[in-house]
Amino acid sequence: MAEKIYNVLFLCSANSARSIIAEVVLNQLGKGRFKAWSAGSHPSGEVHPMTLEVLQARGFDTSELRSKRWDEFARPDAPVMDFVFTVCDQAAGEVCPVWPGQPLTAHWGFTDPVKVEGDRDRKLHAFSLTQNQIVNRLRLFLSLPLVKLDRLAIKQEIDRIGQS
Repeated sequence: MAEKIYNVLFLCSANSARSIIAEVVLNQLGKGRFKAWSAGSHPSGEVHPMTLEVLQARGFDTSELRSKRWDEFARPDAPVMDFVFTVCDQAAGEVCPVWPGQPLTAHWGFTDPVKVEGDRDRKLHAFSLTQNQIVNRLRLFLSLPLVKLDRLAIKQEIDRIGQS
C-alpha cells in the first residue's frame, strides 16, 4: 500500500517570507511524504528577495515560488489540505476561509524578518534566523508518527510544536 502524502498549507499575511520558507523547506525535507504550499491573506505579489537569497544559499529550489492569495486553496478544485499552519500573528487572528476536508490547524508564529531594520547584514541575519527556526519546527513535525496517532493526539503535538 502506498504511503499517504499529506497536503500542508502555510499561511501568512503577505506570503513573501515566512510562509514561503516553510513551503520550500517542507517540500524538500518531507521527501515526497508531504506536499506543501503557502499563501497570504493580503499577498505582497512578490517573494522577498532576501527570502530567495537565504533559501538559495542552503540549496533550496526557488524557481517555482510566487506570492499568492489564500483563496486559491479554498476553491472546490484545490487540493484538500491535511494541515494548515499560520506562521504570523496577523494571519492567525484573521478569519480564514473554510478549508475543505477539515484540516488540522495550528499557529506557529515566527518574527517577521521583513520588518527588521538596519543594514543588509542585519536584515539577512534575521531571514537566516527565521529560516533556521522554521527548519527546526518542521523537523519536529516530520518526526511525528502520524499514522500511529489519532487526530486529537496529532492536534496536541502540532500545537506543542508551535509553542517551541
